[in-house]
Amino acid sequence: MTEFSIATTKDGIVADVVVAGELDMYTAPRLRDALVELTATGARQVTVDLAGVVFVDSTALGVLVGGLKRLRQADGDLALRSPRPGAMKVMEMTGLNRVFTITYDGNGSPPPG
Repeated sequence: MTEFSIATTKDGIVADVVVAGELDMYTAPRLRDALVELTATGARQVTVDLAGVVFVDSTALGVLVGGLKRLRQADGDLALRSPRPGAMKVMEMTGLNRVFTITYDGNGSPPPG
């Protein structure tokens, strides 16, 4: 099992959140706290990097949607970067792939295959 970790960087209104491990009901509150803190300290363009996330559950999806709503209320946005195929499938099944801006490796195209 991959150990959960979260790291944030912020430069003015731009912030990156790098998450690794399982994003579930036990770890999602840490992501929520990070997103709340970033928004409270002025971040308006937040990207959550999911490349290291091996599992996403409904609690985590709720945290991401909550973060998106919070940022949009502050005239900002939240984007997702490099979700793995399993996470992307969950996004597609729930329709969240049409709600979030999703990028891969800095561009809008998923990796081949």
